[in-house]
Amino acid sequence: MKKRISIFASGSGSNAEEFFKHFQNHPSVEIVSVFTNNKSAGVIERASRYHIPHHVYNRTFWQTGDVILDILAEEKVDYIVLAGFMLLIPQALVKQYSDRIFNIHPALLPKFGGQGMYGSNVHKAVKAAGESESGITIHFVNEEYDRGTIIYQESCALSPEDSAEEIAAKVLKLEHKNYPKVVEQEVLK
Repeated sequence: MKKRISIFASGSGSNAEEFFKHFQNHPSVEIVSVFTNNKSAGVIERASRYHIPHHVYNRTFWQTGDVILDILAEEKVDYIVLAGFMLLIPQALVKQYSDRIFNIHPALLPKFGGQGMYGSNVHKAVKAAGESESGITIHFVNEEYDRGTIIYQESCALSPEDSAEEIAAKVLKLEHKNYPKVVEQEVLK
């Protein structure tokens, strides 16, 4: 029986699309749905191209997680992948899916993590700190931002001349290259 994954995303969905491509026609894993809190998120159009159903819910529905848990149960979802999802995951979901919710952070945790540290905020902070490297951290989600068990990290070298945008581009390449493969290894253990 295939492992079933739901993707949670709030933005353009470039990481989500890497999952759609990676698991398309996969013998053991399938992406069964996308959840978003943003009715104009690019991930919706990307999911449609792959014939993956999506659900749009506002912040109120995310507060307890009850409605989301019911839908995930109906869809028989085994794992959740956060791909640029901008809301804290409700405790009920974290408890139900303990060590089965994946997130990727665009820095080498524990540096540059925590509330407010996402997207360009992270890359600007890395630049301001004069770091010689950055990278990605794939981790399980727990009740605190960026504090779950680390599964995988990979770094990239930075030069003092790199802008925050150039740092972001280097890190995004690592995200696309590694995130689906690392999740695949974990769910097939």
